[in-house]
Amino acid sequence: MNNKSLLKDLPKNFNQEEKILISNNIKTWDSLLSISDEEINHLIHGSLGSVLNLKRLKCIAYFICTLDIQINEAALLMHSGLASNKAISRLTPQELLQRTGRFERILRTGRIPIIDLKKAHFLIEKAKRNII
Repeated sequence: MNNKSLLKDLPKNFNQEEKILISNNIKTWDSLLSISDEEINHLIHGSLGSVLNLKRLKCIAYFICTLDIQINEAALLMHSGLASNKAISRLTPQELLQRTGRFERILRTGRIPIIDLKKAHFLIEKAKRNII
């Protein structure tokens, strides 16, 4: 198990879900990706966690596992309205850049965008190869 595949340094808004995952021995992105929606409902039952947040984490895990990207890039893709490699593969690099850039501007982060044109092209090509 390499260090990159470990679930760690999750954003604070996933604090309860992180505790649930760890207590159920789900410690890697691959193991999170493999749980079903029924299992998500079972994990959340009687806890302070959110089904929606676990599904968001599962989407992030999907991008991390299939595109081999960092958590912040995966979260940006998900929050920009992209939920699969198929959705990414249908975009041009400019369209991907516009979608992710729009979300970052809404957040008013003031930082240099995470995804530039070169990275967008790379992500689209990788998504085309990894359509599930």
